[in-house]
Amino acid sequence: MTKSIIRKPGRTGGSPLLETGWVAARARMAGLPGGGLNIAHEAVDRHVIEGHGDQTALVWLGREGQRQSFSYADLATDAARFANVLRAQGIGPGERLFLLSGRVPQLFAATLGALKAGVVVSPLFAAFGPEPVRARMEIGQASVLVTTEVQYRRKIAEWRADMPSLKLVLIIGDTAPDGCIALGPAMAAAPTTSETVGTMPEDMALLHFTSGTTGLPKGVVHVHEAVVAHAETGRLALDLHPGDIYWCTADPGWVTGMSYGVISPLCNRVTMVVDEAEFDLDRWYTILERERVQVWYTAPTAIRMLMRAGSEAAKGRDFSALRFLASVGEPLNAECVIWGQQVLGLPFHDNWWQSETGGIMIANTADMDIKPGAMGKPLPGVEAGIVARDGDTVTEQPDGAIGELALRPGWPSMMRAYLGQPERYARCFAGGWYLTGDLAMRDSDGYYWFVGRADDLIKSSGHLIGPFEVESALIEHPAVAEAAVIGIPDETAGEVVKAFVTLNAGYEAGEALERELRGHARKRLGPAVAPREIVFRDSLPRTRSGKIMRRLLRARELGLPEGDLSTLEGDAR
Repeated sequence: MTKSIIRKPGRTGGSPLLETGWVAARARMAGLPGGGLNIAHEAVDRHVIEGHGDQTALVWLGREGQRQSFSYADLATDAARFANVLRAQGIGPGERLFLLSGRVPQLFAATLGALKAGVVVSPLFAAFGPEPVRARMEIGQASVLVTTEVQYRRKIAEWRADMPSLKLVLIIGDTAPDGCIALGPAMAAAPTTSETVGTMPEDMALLHFTSGTTGLPKGVVHVHEAVVAHAETGRLALDLHPGDIYWCTADPGWVTGMSYGVISPLCNRVTMVVDEAEFDLDRWYTILERERVQVWYTAPTAIRMLMRAGSEAAKGRDFSALRFLASVGEPLNAECVIWGQQVLGLPFHDNWWQSETGGIMIANTADMDIKPGAMGKPLPGVEAGIVARDGDTVTEQPDGAIGELALRPGWPSMMRAYLGQPERYARCFAGGWYLTGDLAMRDSDGYYWFVGRADDLIKSSGHLIGPFEVESALIEHPAVAEAAVIGIPDETAGEVVKAFVTLNAGYEAGEALERELRGHARKRLGPAVAPREIVFRDSLPRTRSGKIMRRLLRARELGLPEGDLSTLEGDAR
């Protein structure tokens, strides 16, 4: 854990977050004219009503160099057309619509239009194979699917007849296979206005899927009141202001891409940059520079890929428009925070949340000094603690102790259920806390530090070792690009630490480098915590959202069941 602090200009120390809370956040919502709350109304319609329809809401960058701009009025019209398409096909409030598409403008129209019609939205990652798609649609009892013709033919057509709940398939484009409807002509023929369904705060709005270590994926239920947290946390944790140019690199198929790539920025009336293409270093630097991005929200994996290319790749670029950098998806190593300061002129601000929390809970905010490597502090309205659980008994732990990160229930975007799994949902709560499954530590200044997932913790000779601490120490060595650490059984110690690393360009794997890395880790961490063995890999197994899958490394190392692999990116071995 680094002790360095990045002070904000003109500041001599930390200060409390802005005075606010959920009551004030709810009061900032427009609400539906006839009563109720609807995410789509807060995201687009209210801005048009308030006279901001001409502002650019979305700048879409196509894979082949296209660039299209959409105003808030354009999005409102497209959402209304899509809602009317659903109604014309007999799709009503409460039914579930699944999205299986890349980052294209129609995805935004479908998301907003479905929510406007009171239809539940469930995004899927476009790189999923047929089985993960089918499993999620079956669990969610899909009524509607919005996808492309290629996706449909490759992943849906073969088993569509086996899913009686699936009433409607809308194909993005102007043509569609038999049994499907082409979205382009249907939208063009639909009326341009549509009354928003009078949804109430507790009506189901979003269904996100998250994978466990075993079994089927879990369907995480969120309601329209989640928009209160989406809007407020975007303002507090991401420093979003009306008119900002904002780029979230997360795919809308993941919870980050929906909460902070669609809903939160629109609620805060920013101009979103959306890039259809996947990561490309030169392309990303060009987008930051050319689009004059002010707030950038990306992932630690992407930051480490930029770091791996070296600071030379960023030289000569004009990043002067950047005001705030943030990261999400997995813990952010201190080196990434410092690299941002050195190369981009700003530190990255880490934050913490889960699919289950629906929005950011703990963050390094714009008004805080940063301790590189720390997740930050709880946002206003969020009460967090470090606890130990023994059955139904939960005991709060003091500063400096490692325990399970817990939150007091009641924030607006808290999940309301695991779809069809009430007992599993109930196990997440005990002693008046929501138990996150993440291990953390709170320091005396109130900053929270990630240690690892509860099932990732390594117990060696009486020591509790968090893999993130070991991984961060290894990444400090100039040879190491990425690291993943697991515990393996040992007759004497119970478990010992084994590390898997990928190398930066210019370094060669071998016994000499392994000895050097083990010596570096022993010097930084001590012999009880440092890895006993280091294995070099060309790549590490990760989810398609970028998280390294430690549990998969452990399963393969010990010959254990690998569990749900639907989110695995390729098959890194």
